[in-house]
Amino acid sequence: MLTMAEGLDRLGALATSPIMARLGAAFAQAGFELAIVGGPVRDALLGRRTNDLDLATDARPDDILRIVKPLASATWDIGREFGTIGAKMAGPGVSGEPGTSEQVEITTYRADSYDGVTRKPTVAFGDDLDADLSRRDFTVGAMALRLPVPALVDPTGGVEDLVAGILRTPGDPDVSFGDDPLRMLRAARFAAQLGFTVAPDTLEAMTRLRASIRIVSPERVQGELVKLLATDDPVPGIRILVDTGLMGEILPEVPALRLEIDEHHHHKDVYEHSLTVLQQTIDLEHERHPGGAPDVTLRLAALLHDIGKPATRKLEPGGGVSFHHHDLKGARMARKRLQALRFDTATIGAVVQLIEQHLRFFGYAEGAWTDSAVRRYVRDAGSELERLHILTRADVTTRNARKAGRLRRAYDDIERRITELAAQEELDAMRPELDGNRIQEVLGIGPGREVGEAYRFLLDVRLDEGVIGPDAAEQRLRAWWAAR
Repeated sequence: MLTMAEGLDRLGALATSPIMARLGAAFAQAGFELAIVGGPVRDALLGRRTNDLDLATDARPDDILRIVKPLASATWDIGREFGTIGAKMAGPGVSGEPGTSEQVEITTYRADSYDGVTRKPTVAFGDDLDADLSRRDFTVGAMALRLPVPALVDPTGGVEDLVAGILRTPGDPDVSFGDDPLRMLRAARFAAQLGFTVAPDTLEAMTRLRASIRIVSPERVQGELVKLLATDDPVPGIRILVDTGLMGEILPEVPALRLEIDEHHHHKDVYEHSLTVLQQTIDLEHERHPGGAPDVTLRLAALLHDIGKPATRKLEPGGGVSFHHHDLKGARMARKRLQALRFDTATIGAVVQLIEQHLRFFGYAEGAWTDSAVRRYVRDAGSELERLHILTRADVTTRNARKAGRLRRAYDDIERRITELAAQEELDAMRPELDGNRIQEVLGIGPGREVGEAYRFLLDVRLDEGVIGPDAAEQRLRAWWAAR
């Protein structure tokens, strides 16, 4: 984190950037206030990159549009009913680089009220910046930088909380979370994203009001989960959600991983194991794909990969514990939960497939696989092969260094063999050497069930024996057909 002096210097640079200077001067000339608010101010003080520029004003939407249009290359008023006008401002932006542009959103001060039944406010415009800031989620986001003459506005002690690394609501947390329960999920997300601690009274309110998250739409809950999982270290945020009981409301399969340990039957802590797998997945993401975007789909699979264990746990004679078929059970559970959270079909399909297949490799570690078995592993993984590589490696959390080394070497070996086979056989294509049309010609049949059976037979030949050539494939097909 920057020193406060360095943070203030960044704020000054933000306020005096050409675009902000022009906007501030234009609003002042028209007789209105203008201030940069919320996240951009917080991020500048923390030395974090500023992606979104949110501004607030006492001007009403029609006035905002009238002032901004001459300065912008494009404007949009999709949020007009909430007082928000968007604009694309040409010219050097916050970065100071020539030829760049900034997208800004300018919103009229708000003085909304809530009915306590839904999280949708009754929109009311305000005239006071301090009152607008005091309505916001957390004190560290309730700061503003006035324009055109830079002046920091901090009515709720955001700077002090920023220095201390504390998240708390500007006012009574029961009122804040009662107005908008989604703020409780944001608390966990910001704690993970910023590395902050949630204030005790704020945590207590999250615990008391956890059931109120039920009034929030699944789509908004999903959005916060995705943002949390996209952080570099989502584990602290997940722990907050589990400890406050919020996770039990939105993704109950995760706290259910905290299995009671029987004094006579011992197994690893499935909850702690799952969090470790998630963090190791993220580490491997960065290692194998440096600079890549966060793979939330893979991270979801890592978090949920063992959710089938509580339902399949069996205490065996002699102190053993088994979780037979927890991969299949977990995949079904994940599909149902992700559908309830309105995840898209592609994400659900990928997560379910990864959970179903996350144990497949451990059979390889226990004994050599034939080339045929390796081909089937690749075919079954399909487009999820790289994610499966990462998840399977991350699933090794044993403290036994010898065992961990053996598993790591085994997976190095299977990846090497996949690469070699792919080079030899164009493994990614993984199709029979005769297509459907040629199958019909060879057998003298028309489209129908038999063509599909023949196709699957030839695919098995390809998987078992590799490339044998079209002529040999045709001979094998004729022999198979005759034997039928």
